Amino acid sequence: MPIRPTGQFSAASMADIAFLLLIFFLVATTMDIDSGIYRTLSPYDPDQPENTDEIKERNVYVVLINSNDQLLVEGIPLNIYKLREKTKEFIENPENKANLPEKAPREVEYFGEVMVSKGIVSLQNDRGTTYGTYIKVQNELIAAFSEVREKVAMQRFGKHYADLPKEKQDAIRAHYPRVISEAEPKNIGGK
Repeated sequence: MPIRPTGQFSAASMADIAFLLLIFFLVATTMDIDSGIYRTLSPYDPDQPENTDEIKERNVYVVLINSNDQLLVEGIPLNIYKLREKTKEFIENPENKANLPEKAPREVEYFGEVMVSKGIVSLQNDRGTTYGTYIKVQNELIAAFSEVREKVAMQRFGKHYADLPKEKQDAIRAHYPRVISEAEPKNIGGK
């Protein structure tokens, strides 16, 4: 029986095993992907005077999310699935109700002189609000603005908002500006 010299062994298959383990861990490992909110901020214009006018209460649509992920909209508990419709009513104010935002005349290309809402959607959450609920509320608010703009695009131009040229999209955005104010989280509490 031949005797092998001590300290020597065949390492040819070790590289193959290490490679297979590496592939296994790459495939089996899940990576958490951070999600965020896409926002385009308007550019700073130093020539534009700061608005020091006091904002009337009727022009602010207050949406609060407490630490139990419950919505309080304009002081009334609301299911998240009703938020979009209520927000659209606030944005449009079709009957010019006194409890909804004021409108001011403004010249808008492709529309002429139209009444533009002075409304602001104010979103505030508790420090204990879950990120998932915050994103759901954000999505509902943005969807409300998108649906209003889509409706105007179809009525006025007979096309979907996304299919319109940039200048017509800009005109619709001027007619229905998306103004969402996000306040710093506070301890709103839950019930």
